Amino acid sequence: MKKEMTISEVQEQVDQWIKTVGVRYFNELTNMTILMEEVGELARIMSRTYGEQSFKESDKGKDLGDEMADVLWVLVCLANQTGVDLTEAIKKNFEKKNIRDLDRHKNNEKLK
Repeated sequence: MKKEMTISEVQEQVDQWIKTVGVRYFNELTNMTILMEEVGELARIMSRTYGEQSFKESDKGKDLGDEMADVLWVLVCLANQTGVDLTEAIKKNFEKKNIRDLDRHKNNEKLK
């Protein structure tokens, strides 16, 4: 696998994997639940690494990047099966944020 991939390439590769190795997509509600599970696993590692909770034996050896990739994987699955082009979606999201938040954060006293 090459080092860098576009968002479109990620969507295509996940789709190929699902249709060959994974057999088929889980339904959308199942994947939404799996996404929440994966976010929970990421939160657990974050809270132990950067928060005040201590690691349990079962937490040791967990990789933060791998947990983030699990979240991304399921999110890409949901995008694929609902027809969302994530490249276009993120472009529109940047446009929205650049208009809505143009001065919002600069004027936030809490961020200074």
